[in-house]
Amino acid sequence: MQWQFSNDAPIYTQLIQQIKIGIVTGGFPPGERLPSVRDLATEAGVNPNTMQRALAELEQDGLVYSQRTAGRFVTEDHTMIQTAKRSLAERHIHAFLEAMIQLGFRKDEIIQLLEQELGEEEKHVSA
Repeated sequence: MQWQFSNDAPIYTQLIQQIKIGIVTGGFPPGERLPSVRDLATEAGVNPNTMQRALAELEQDGLVYSQRTAGRFVTEDHTMIQTAKRSLAERHIHAFLEAMIQLGFRKDEIIQLLEQELGEEEKHVSA
């Protein structure tokens, strides 16, 4: 997994988001055992306590679960994974719309731009 951090949010919240993305995109498939806290922390270049905090929150959310001696696993609840995926998408859409409004675009202009971009994307995919 490629870990990237910015200065605009606490590291543990960024870890949560990145692990969620890994789960919803299949990087961490349902039922898969996650690497240990120490291994994930080393890979991400963060303090193990920070990674533990992120994983504990994901566990509270139900996206991962612990088995006493076996470690942490990704939930096998596909509905929960789809809900997390939709939540992440809505967050991105909200941020996009806020940015477009700050740039002075109206709703109809935003829709027109999206339709143009989607049309361009379709050309690239079919080419």
